[in-house]
Amino acid sequence: MEAVAALERVWPGRGARCEPLTGGITNRNYRVDVDGASYVLRIGGNDTGLLGIDRSVEHAASRRAAEVGVGPEVIAFIEPEGWLVTRFIDAPPLPIEVLRRPENIARVAAALGRIHGAASIPGSFDAFTVVDDYRRIAGERGTPLPPAFAGSLALAERIRVARGPQPQVPCHNDLLNANFLDDGLVRIVDWEYAGMGDRFFDLANLSVNNDFGLDEDRLLLAAYFGAVRPADLASLRLMRFMSDFREAMWGVVQSGISELDFDFPGYAAEHFERMSRAAVAPSFEGYLAAAAW
Repeated sequence: MEAVAALERVWPGRGARCEPLTGGITNRNYRVDVDGASYVLRIGGNDTGLLGIDRSVEHAASRRAAEVGVGPEVIAFIEPEGWLVTRFIDAPPLPIEVLRRPENIARVAAALGRIHGAASIPGSFDAFTVVDDYRRIAGERGTPLPPAFAGSLALAERIRVARGPQPQVPCHNDLLNANFLDDGLVRIVDWEYAGMGDRFFDLANLSVNNDFGLDEDRLLLAAYFGAVRPADLASLRLMRFMSDFREAMWGVVQSGISELDFDFPGYAAEHFERMSRAAVAPSFEGYLAAAAW
């Protein structure tokens, strides 16, 4: 068992005990108890490099998050396997309905502001490039692209052109509610997709993954920037489309490489459907105009 081998590598002869942690699709996570302390051992899944995951970047991003008080303390990084050990935070994930409360939107915005304002990290994340990479990998694996792909790609290009080049800051890029823990401070875990990128992707990823409406988006922008500017709101709403596009294509690639018992085609279809609804909304063209640089 890989977890047992990892225990002996990290805590040789110390009687470490582990138990699986629930949640997550790509990796295997374990709580480890040893010498009166608790840790999380993270073992990456097979072929995760095809999803754009670089374990050394994850390690560096996790350390940066810990430095600014956003992530758990990093204890060890075991190479060449890329196993990551962090301090266990004894707190449950924030449920979506709790995360969406105004006071928690403000706390999450502050946490994102700290990581976005931190020193640079290795790696980069550009949603437009990621979508194209996933398209290429799907083709190499013989995985068919959904019919909605071509139209979605054309809309993505319009978003890219309208917004123009963006400042690059450290970003998380996978802001599901399960990745937020509250132990008195808002902590963010699971930095495997982190890299230097567009802060608006993070804000939009948070928004769309946690069912924010316009009111919550305005609260988020007000907390993050101190004001709600029309161009910022437009950028956030447009990048929600790109967050779903990345997620949809992630599902397409996973359907061709993963051995997990999970409905990846259905996952991809769900996100393409949400993108379609966003694109036909009367506000979409207005957001493109408002976001133009």
